[in-house]
This record gives sequence, C-alpha cells and structure tokens, in this order.
Amino acid sequence: MLKLYNSLTRKLEIFEPLEEAKVKMFTCGPSIYQLPHIGNYRTFVFEDILHRYLEYLGYNVEHVLTITDVEDKALAEAEKQNITLKELTDGNIKKFVEELKKMKVKIPDYMQRSSATVNQAVHVIEILLENGYAYWYAHEGRKNVYFDPLKFDGFGKLFRLDMSKWPKQKIRFHKDTYPGSRWNRGDFILWHGYKEGDKVYWDTKIGRGRPSWNVQDPAMIPADFDFKADIWCSGIDSTYRHHDYIIAVVESITGKPFVRYWLHAAHMIFEGEKMSKRKGNIKYPRDLLETECIWNHIRFFFIYGHYRRKLDFAFKKYSQVCRLLKSFREMVNNLKVAECSEQESSTQAKKLVKKIQTDFEENMNNDLQVKAAFDSFYKTVSCLVKLKEQKMLSAEDSKEALEKLKAIDYVLQAIF
Repeated sequence: MLKLYNSLTRKLEIFEPLEEAKVKMFTCGPSIYQLPHIGNYRTFVFEDILHRYLEYLGYNVEHVLTITDVEDKALAEAEKQNITLKELTDGNIKKFVEELKKMKVKIPDYMQRSSATVNQAVHVIEILLENGYAYWYAHEGRKNVYFDPLKFDGFGKLFRLDMSKWPKQKIRFHKDTYPGSRWNRGDFILWHGYKEGDKVYWDTKIGRGRPSWNVQDPAMIPADFDFKADIWCSGIDSTYRHHDYIIAVVESITGKPFVRYWLHAAHMIFEGEKMSKRKGNIKYPRDLLETECIWNHIRFFFIYGHYRRKLDFAFKKYSQVCRLLKSFREMVNNLKVAECSEQESSTQAKKLVKKIQTDFEENMNNDLQVKAAFDSFYKTVSCLVKLKEQKMLSAEDSKEALEKLKAIDYVLQAIF
C-alpha cells in the first residue's frame, strides 16, 4: 500500500482517500510576478510524479493548481516594467505552461487564477466576518479586512507554532508577504481596501479593493470540492505561514478538517548555496539546456532523489545524472532488439522481468522513493541485457520487460 509522509502529523501514513478510487489533489502554483526557477520546477515535477503514480495505482485524480496573479509583488513588478498587471502575468503564465509541457508535467484539471476568483474570495471574507474570525480596520487610507488567528482554535498546527510566544498587544500585518520573515505573529490581511491612485481593484459586495494572497488559495477551491481535499502539496517554504493560513481560513468556515495529507518538497540549492537574486545564482530551465542535456534530463535530475531531501544542483553532478539516464535508455534499446530474438526463455530471466515491477512499486509505495526505484530496475535491466548476450533472454521476456518499463515510464516520463 502507498505510504506518504504527512507534514501535519509528521508520520509516514497509509494513503486512504476520502472517496474510494478518487483523489482530490491541490498544488500551490507560482506567484507569477516572475518566471519560475529550477527550484520551483523541482516541486512541480515531484507533484507530477505523485499525480501520475496515483493514476498508475488506479486512482482517478482531480488536480487543482493555484496561480497567484494578483499580489503586492506582481503589482510592483508591473509598475517597474511599465506594463499592465495582466500583460505581466499572462506572458509569464504562457511561458510557465510551455515549460511544464516540455518537462512532461500533466496540465492539471483546474489551473485557477486568483484574478478570476475575486468573487469567491469576497464570499469567503463575508463568512469570516459574519462568524467573527475577521474584522475591518482602517490603515493608511485603506479600509482593510484582517483575520485574527487567536479566534481560531489550533492555529499553527501544521507548523506546530508555539502560540505561547504570541504577542499580548494587537499587531497587524498589512502586506501580502514580508520577505525574510518566516512568521508574522499577529493578524494577517485578507482584503486590501481601495486607496486613491490604485490601478488594480474590483468593485464588490464588500466594497472596492482586492483580495490578499492569504485568502486567494481558499477562494480558488472549486465549488464541487466542498472544502474537502485528500492531498495538498507545495515546497517546504509553505509550512511557514501560508498553509497554516489556508487551514485557518477554510476550517473557520467549515468547522471540519480540510486536507488529510500535506506534502512538502525540500529546497533545491545551487552548488551548496541557496538561490537568491542577491547572489545572482538563480537558475532557470534554459540555463540547464546550455549543456549537452535535454528536457528529459532536466525532469530526470529533479526526480532522481527523494522529494523531502534538499537537492544540490551542480553542473558536474547534473551531467553525471544525464549520462546515467542515457546509459539506461541505451540498455532499453538493447532490449528492443531482443524482441526479435529466437532465444529460449530462462527461469532467471522471468524472475528479473517480474522484479522490475515489484521493486518499482515497493520503493514508490514508500513515500515515492524514485531514486531507489530507478537504481533497482537499472540493475535489473542491466542483468537482462547480460542474459541477452548469453542467449538466455527470449523475445517474450524482452517484450514483457519493455511493457513493464513503459507502464513505469507513465510515471517517470524519462525513459522512452
């Protein structure tokens, strides 16, 4: 059975969906004020592996990816480039989808944009105001709405925030995000009220303004999900503030648990250091294509390691992983030639063919251990190639091995 590490319970748990054979899955998409870098894509590819493996196991997956296209950083970037917010985000979203496809990431059933779900955000805020979790407050000429975390029992349960350190005095945080600040101990903003001179705003039932980042993901939940989901995935950064904010907002409305399994991918770093604009070491997929490697290799590098372990990108290591995949694909091509063989089958060959699938599933069922799975069937396929050279591999065995590898490659999207 599939076991996943649940960040909420901090345990490896057997996966049991809310509905039999169906999975409702959310993934945090990019804040699209800029193009995603390789660290972002590592997370998106891990989420794709999870999506595809659930389908491999027979589940029907309904997948939502949220895209933040209205926020403080996007407004500032559009102003800097002297273009409209829509021009900025439309261009970045188009490029983002193109690169997802090149990395063979399945495009989710829903790609929700925060700019298209403002009315839903307003509805969420209305309920929170009515239930007493949120309140109006004027700040610097704006009539804003804030959420009071102290009103929600269990706030910070995902991160396991120590609420005894919560300040006694009332503190409000007025921006969508605060760079460099992991936790804002105070009330967080839900609605930016209109101020004279604002270029981006909506006229709504609660007045003129725009929803904050903190309420946008709950607003992007499709109506038929009924505020219930099996899985929510993102990068490890989301365990600071973001996902606990989502839990607080949604569960303040429903009074019931929202997501059963929370999964978080570790950071990708570059040559031992965190990627940052200040250091000038942020890398994008196009930078990786400047080597002998191609899109398949980029995807494979991202998955050749466990998603909960930090991945250090270095061009030397990247080239080694590219060569590893190339050598495996050459062995697979060798098996294709063996499909025409008139050699006799052997007991050893049949055991090895069966081992391809069993080892893959055993490792993947253990919290998606892709590297261990690949290393296992790499060794198995190399043994099959040796049997072929020894005239101990039949065409039937070769064909069955290739069928199993093709089924596996539905998940990996790197072999064929």
